[in-house]
Amino acid sequence: MERSPLDLTGPVHVPLGHVVANEKWRGSQLTQGMQGKIKLIFEDGLTPVDFYLSSRSCILYITEADLVAGNSYRKRLVVVRNSSNLKGIVIVEKTQMSEQYFPAIQKFTVLDLGMVLLPVASQMEASCLMIQLVQEQTKEPSKNPFLRKKRALISEQSLLQTVQQIPGIGKIKARLLLQKFPSIQQLSNASIQELEPVVGQAVAQQIHAFFTQSRR
Repeated sequence: MERSPLDLTGPVHVPLGHVVANEKWRGSQLTQGMQGKIKLIFEDGLTPVDFYLSSRSCILYITEADLVAGNSYRKRLVVVRNSSNLKGIVIVEKTQMSEQYFPAIQKFTVLDLGMVLLPVASQMEASCLMIQLVQEQTKEPSKNPFLRKKRALISEQSLLQTVQQIPGIGKIKARLLLQKFPSIQQLSNASIQELEPVVGQAVAQQIHAFFTQSRR
C-alpha cells in the first residue's frame, strides 16, 4: 500500500497483536528481535512513521546516526505531533556516541512537543520494549488494571529523566520537584520564589534559566 510521505490522514489497518513496519526496517536487528514474538507486516510509504502499533498509535525511531547527523529528525516528530489521527511515541538510541546529543532531543520532544520519549541502549532493547507495548495494547484497559499503571510508569520515568537533565538536579531533587509541580508545564512556569522552598535559591535560579533558554 503506497502512502504519500506526509499523508497521515488515512488510518493504517493494524491487526490485533501485529506491528506494521516501514519497509526500510526489514532485516534490521530491531525487527529480527521481534520476530517469533509478534507478527510483522512490512509496507512501503509509511514515512515519517517507522512502526504502527495500532491505527492510532505509532513509533518514531531515532537512531544513533540520526542524532549525530543533526536535527533533521525534528520534522518527522512535528508532522506526527500535529496529526489529529495519531499518537506518537519516540524511541531514541542513547549510546556513548549519541549521549551528548540526547538532552537536545529530550527537551524538544518532551518540553516543546509534549510527546513521550523512551531512551534505549540498542535496537535489541528497543525490540523488547515494542513487544511489551504491543502486548499491552492487545488487552482491554477495563479488564487489565495493570495497563494504565504501566503506561503511567513509562510516562513518569520519562518525566523524571527529563527533569534530571536540568543542571544541578539529581534524582532526589527531581522527585521533590515533581511532587510540587507534577507536570513539565507547571514546572516550567514556576517562579524562582516558588522553586526556592523545594531546592534552594541557587538551584531555583538554574531551573528558571533552563526553561527560559529552552523557550528561545
